[in-house]
Amino acid sequence: MGFEKVSFTNSEGKQLAARLEIPNNQEAHTYAVFAHCFTCNKNFSAVRNISRAVVNKGIAVLRFDFTGLGDSEGSFEDTNFSSNVSDLIQAAKFLEENYKAPALLIGHSLGGAAVIFAASQIASVVAVSTIGAPSSPAHVQHLFKSNVEEINATGKAKVNIGGRDFTIKKDFIDDIESKPMNEVLKNLRKPYLVIHSPQDTIVGIENAKELYQYAHHPKSFISIDKADHLLTNNDDSTYVGNVIAGWAERYLDIPKRAPLKTAHQVAVSIGNEGFTSEIVSGNHLLIADEPTDFGGNDFGPSPYDYVSSGLGACTAMTLRMYATRKKWDLQKVVVHVDYGKEHAPDSENVSQSVEKIDVFKRKIELFGNLDEKQRQRLLEIANKCPVHKTLTVGSTVLTELK
Repeated sequence: MGFEKVSFTNSEGKQLAARLEIPNNQEAHTYAVFAHCFTCNKNFSAVRNISRAVVNKGIAVLRFDFTGLGDSEGSFEDTNFSSNVSDLIQAAKFLEENYKAPALLIGHSLGGAAVIFAASQIASVVAVSTIGAPSSPAHVQHLFKSNVEEINATGKAKVNIGGRDFTIKKDFIDDIESKPMNEVLKNLRKPYLVIHSPQDTIVGIENAKELYQYAHHPKSFISIDKADHLLTNNDDSTYVGNVIAGWAERYLDIPKRAPLKTAHQVAVSIGNEGFTSEIVSGNHLLIADEPTDFGGNDFGPSPYDYVSSGLGACTAMTLRMYATRKKWDLQKVVVHVDYGKEHAPDSENVSQSVEKIDVFKRKIELFGNLDEKQRQRLLEIANKCPVHKTLTVGSTVLTELK
């Protein structure tokens, strides 16, 4: 997965910090915008995990900090629910002008309520998913209910949310109380996925019921049993991301990609940017790349990683076949391979790089009821695997233009 640090301007001229994550093959078929929870930020663990799971399905995700939060400019106390919705609309505009208009909106908690309102104003959006969202924006008031009287009396108050102090103004309360969620959802008429935990103690499960009832079909509900509101368990947030990606594919316009075809055993294709390469081997599609410190994106194994993998796989398969034929109790084989260049043992001048040779270091773990004689025999057999022979005996590469 790759990413770009980007920023865009909100309706007040403030710069909002964002991160655009793109699929491994660098060709996103769809763009999405993620709205984080109230007073959270784009780097919150659940936001990262959900986004990455969605990105793995070919959907680029823009996650950003709302005005006054995280790395974005502006003052949080001067924001409200309407400004959050406006930030989402500006995020969609940024994608449309620089990449591709978003077709999917995802929102967590109050961010979920915001994406519902934003979706009604963004024509390109065809699907919406919320996670632990309230059925009314005003639900967030319970986080600072002890300060509501002070806010109404003085116009603002400092409240503590999640261990951090925030200033909430009366305008914020007036704004969230004026947002009719039921009317917006009834008129949305876009595919909608409600995700909620029955154990959510911050936004109760009854909110999910109301959201589902407000919306028109096609609508779906997924219960994430035993998860907390903030999805602090990484498995929960990753699961949510996978569910959203799978559900959304039914409604997204995903172009059929012309597969790389070849009459040969393997074909490799690379574009004019970076080292990311597409490999087709029979019915299998693979990705190769170089590590970031070599100028690549680390989207896949390097060419030598694939060579090492071939040696390891061939070794394991050879031992499996031999032990099966001998009816030995070999239950499992793990082959570890490292590759590097080392100076030849007989090098007279080790400072000369030309003296270096390719070295594959292989360590084999054998599991099962095997005696020492059997183990040593398997070690001998490992050196007879076909790839081992190819690497050690030598090969010829014949090349021509096609």
